[in-house]
Amino acid sequence: MALILASASPRREELLRQAGCAFTVVASEAEEENDRQLPPTELAVDHALAKARDVALRVPPGDVVVGADTIVVLDGQVFGKPRDTADARRMLTALAGREHQVITGVAVVKDGAAWTDFAVTAVRFRAVGPEEIERYLAGGEPPGKAGAYAIQGAGALLVEGITGCYTNVVGLPLVTLDKLLRRATGVDLL
Repeated sequence: MALILASASPRREELLRQAGCAFTVVASEAEEENDRQLPPTELAVDHALAKARDVALRVPPGDVVVGADTIVVLDGQVFGKPRDTADARRMLTALAGREHQVITGVAVVKDGAAWTDFAVTAVRFRAVGPEEIERYLAGGEPPGKAGAYAIQGAGALLVEGITGCYTNVVGLPLVTLDKLLRRATGVDLL
């Protein structure tokens, strides 16, 4: 039984490495559709499951595929990955001085069966002015990041505090994944 990460995210890879996991990466080709009319937790889980199922079709039977999808939610509005610098600026400006939720859906697929869950972490941004946002944008970190920031990078300077799982904000809630793997395989991350 091999563990397969259905993601090209270097942050998710790093988190699994830090947990001591042996795994292979097979990037999913599933599309993320943030405009679908689903509650945010269901949307994140739906994306994660689509990614895991997409990859499960391309790996040997018995392999365990992990899919994940992270979104940022502010006042019910979903912020995925920014389309461009202007979109990143819009997101960061909206998040400044406010609390938002980071939701990561996680799916484990093995031999056609699926197990899903999600984690929610509250993140408080400090008040950030336009000049600071421009400096952060110039650093090149926002592309490919839900909400246009990376808490594990320079984006940590934007975050005043969190309530909940830190690894969720990075992109893969390890405790949630551990619970799913135990249910799916009887084996945990430790």
